[in-house]
Amino acid sequence: MKKAIYWLMGEKAGRSMFGVWNWLWGIPVESGGKVAVAVAEESLQSMQESVQKLAQAVALQEAAFRRAKQKYEEKVKELQTLEKQAVTAQNQGNQEAARMAMTKVIQAEQILPKLEEMVKQAETAVTASKDKLNRERMKLEAYKTDMQNMKDMSEVNAALEQIAQVNNEFDIGSAKNQFEAAKGAVERRNLSAEALAELSENPAEKMQADLENMTLDDEVARRLQMLEDSDPK
Repeated sequence: MKKAIYWLMGEKAGRSMFGVWNWLWGIPVESGGKVAVAVAEESLQSMQESVQKLAQAVALQEAAFRRAKQKYEEKVKELQTLEKQAVTAQNQGNQEAARMAMTKVIQAEQILPKLEEMVKQAETAVTASKDKLNRERMKLEAYKTDMQNMKDMSEVNAALEQIAQVNNEFDIGSAKNQFEAAKGAVERRNLSAEALAELSENPAEKMQADLENMTLDDEVARRLQMLEDSDPK
């Protein structure tokens, strides 16, 4: 469909229309999502085609320049040949041939400066076109790098959005807070129970129990010592 639209309306108008459609559907380029990446890819493709056409034009310029330069060099050689013919005819006493050759020499000398100037202009134009082509190629490579970076950033954004969505759907933080609150409540209740136990305990009874335990420990130690003393060595 897109190719058909571009064919009917032209590439620039077609791209603009797709941009309007995206806007109408609520997915503007400025949102920075997949639409922006798609538009950037379309623009990059258009730039690639433009650079390719420029390269073809520069190639035609180069070919024309070479033909002009070759024609100029042929004219220079022709002049040199005519001069030699004029000298040879003069030495042989053939005045008519000498005059004819010299006439052609003069005609060639008249046109050579014009040809040389045209060749220089063509060379300057070709050099400028080559420089422009190189600059455009460098820009294109930079845009390709930006395009890849844009794709990577778009993928990272999508991943972050997915992570945020998961975090919102599974809010572990609230459960953690509830757990900490329950843990605190249990600890506070334990402290309260210990304090209550300490307060409810009778100090006199506790002292009596401690004394009985001490007496029992002394009796156990005495009996063990007796066994050790009575054991024959």
